[in-house]
Amino acid sequence: MSHSLRCRSVRVIRWTVNCSILYTDLPPLERPAAAAADGFAAVEFWWPWPVAVPADRDVEAFVRAIEDAGVLLTGLNFFAGDMPGGDRGVVSWPGRSRELLDNIPVVAAIGQRLGCRAFNALYGNRIDGVAAQEQDELALEMLAACARGVDGTVLLEPLSAGSRAPEPAHYPLRTAADTVAVLDRLGDVPNVGLLADLYHLAVNGDDVPAAIARHAERIAHVQIADAPGRGAPGTGALPIREWIDQLRATGYDGYFGLEYRSEGPGAFDWLPREQRAGR
Repeated sequence: MSHSLRCRSVRVIRWTVNCSILYTDLPPLERPAAAAADGFAAVEFWWPWPVAVPADRDVEAFVRAIEDAGVLLTGLNFFAGDMPGGDRGVVSWPGRSRELLDNIPVVAAIGQRLGCRAFNALYGNRIDGVAAQEQDELALEMLAACARGVDGTVLLEPLSAGSRAPEPAHYPLRTAADTVAVLDRLGDVPNVGLLADLYHLAVNGDDVPAAIARHAERIAHVQIADAPGRGAPGTGALPIREWIDQLRATGYDGYFGLEYRSEGPGAFDWLPREQRAGR
C-alpha cells in the first residue's frame, strides 16, 4: 500500500498529526514541535488533561507549545473522562454533566486562541443501572450545549476497541449510521458533524465505501489508521488510498487525521516529506 499512497493526488491532501497517540516517547508539550520538525503543519489532540478544567498555567503552556511550534491546531476533544481507564466520553453519563458544562468554555477559549474549529465530543459508554433512553436524552442535551458553546463544529464519532482492548459493547455508536442517527435527533443544531474514523468503522464491520457514499454530506472530519493493528497506512490490509480518493470525490476537502500507533523511528516513512505540510 505504501507505494500507492505516493500518487499525485496525495499532494493536495491536508494531513494533521494526532499528538495524543503519536510521539508518545515525548512529553505531550514537545510533540507539536516534533510534528513540525517532521514536516507537518497541523496537529490535533485528545483532551490533554485528566480533569475537565485544568489550571490556567497548564492551558497557557499547551497554547504556547502549539504557537511556538508554528503548527495549526485542527482538532481538540472535549473532556472524555479517564481514557486510559476505559472511559469513552461523558456526553451521555448522568452525574458528570457538570464536568462537561464546565469544560466547554475551556475548550472554546483554546479554540479561539489557536484558530481550532473542530471539537470531538465522545458519546460515552453505557452505564450499568441506567436506562439507555435516559443516557441518549442526556446526550442530546449535552451535545447541543457543546454546539452552542464553541465557534466551530462539534464532531461525533463511532468507536471500536482496536487491537489492545476487549470489544467495548458498552460504547453504543458503532457505525456511521448509528452516529448520524444521533445527529439527526439534534434537529436544527447546525454545527455538528460526523467524525469518520475509517479504522474504527472498518474494525466494527461497517461497509466503509457505502458509509462514505451515504453520509458524505455529514462527514466533517476524517481520521485514518490501518488494520489489523491500528498502525500506519501500509502496515495492514485496509484500502485506505481508495477510501481517501472516494472521500475527495464526494467533495470532502478537510483534514485527514493521522491517528495511528507507531513506536520508534519511521512513523511517517509511508508519506514523503514534501507531501506532509499540505494545507
